[in-house]
Amino acid sequence: MKVFAYAAGFVVMAGMALADPVEGMWQTKKDDNGNFGHVQIKPCGPAFCGTLVKAFDGEGNAIDSPNVGKRIVWDMQAYAGGLYDDGKIYSPDRDKTYNGDMTLAGDSLSVRGCVLGICRDGGTWKRVK
Repeated sequence: MKVFAYAAGFVVMAGMALADPVEGMWQTKKDDNGNFGHVQIKPCGPAFCGTLVKAFDGEGNAIDSPNVGKRIVWDMQAYAGGLYDDGKIYSPDRDKTYNGDMTLAGDSLSVRGCVLGICRDGGTWKRVK
């Protein structure tokens, strides 16, 4: 019985060790309207995707938003040095989809989107703990 418990614990710990550092809940920067959101990033096939799970006004009050439940980040491929690239980022405040990249540094995720060589800094998202 103890052997089974140790084996089960090892499997759980190994799964946790395999989690990519970008996985988790991220708070976006405030958009053009002063609103921000929480985006859940997790694996989707061989890439990473993020869904808006909660929206807030400028004072931090939860708000109803038609964008909650929408995919905000998709097809991000992991590369060395904390770079995630070759994906797409949707900006709800501008209703536009950009070619995106993200750079992870600890609990900060720098996000950027580009269209036809013109890039928009999506700011730095902070990990929600």
